[in-house]
Amino acid sequence: MATLLDTPSSTAETLADLLKQIGNIPPERIRAHPAPGTAVVQDVIDAERKENRLCELVDGVLVEKPMGFRESILASFLIRMLQDYVQPRNLGFVTSPDGMMEVLSGLVRLPDVAFVSWTRFPNGRIPTTAAPKVAPDLAVEILSPSNTSEEMIRKRREYFEAGVRLAWFVDPETRTVSVYASIEQYTVLGEKDGSCREVCETSQGAL
Repeated sequence: MATLLDTPSSTAETLADLLKQIGNIPPERIRAHPAPGTAVVQDVIDAERKENRLCELVDGVLVEKPMGFRESILASFLIRMLQDYVQPRNLGFVTSPDGMMEVLSGLVRLPDVAFVSWTRFPNGRIPTTAAPKVAPDLAVEILSPSNTSEEMIRKRREYFEAGVRLAWFVDPETRTVSVYASIEQYTVLGEKDGSCREVCETSQGAL
């Protein structure tokens, strides 16, 4: 039987090591069952179906996804604006915060908003699996108070390793969007830098 920290991808020897490894995520967001280091993709699916809890899977750890009222409003706004751009052009589809994706083997992420082009799927068909093995073209993360900088740095690295072409990190506190075209190349946009539609226009390489 698998035990705490018993996962090939982990070098952690203590729970403190594991928390540091996955981005210094607050312990209250770490699910104790299954034991940290032993979770699999099906556990992410079961947490949503049986407990209505949205979790990501990182190094065998179920990490609850923070989503507050303000973040939900921003996500719904971005979904609508992206849909208005994507749908008339038949570019693909836009997902919401419960859109599970196994972006790398054993790594499940739930971007707050994402765009996935038709070309990401064989025959251009939407998968029926709950957590398909796919990385989006665009991943959007809306920062919550419990998100750590280490967590978001790791997410950014993993997104681009998985083949994401563009990542937006939205900071409600500073009212800015950091638009990443690669792990290190980014532009920070503020309220005076245009609408979401104009951001879409400048992101045509990924949309």
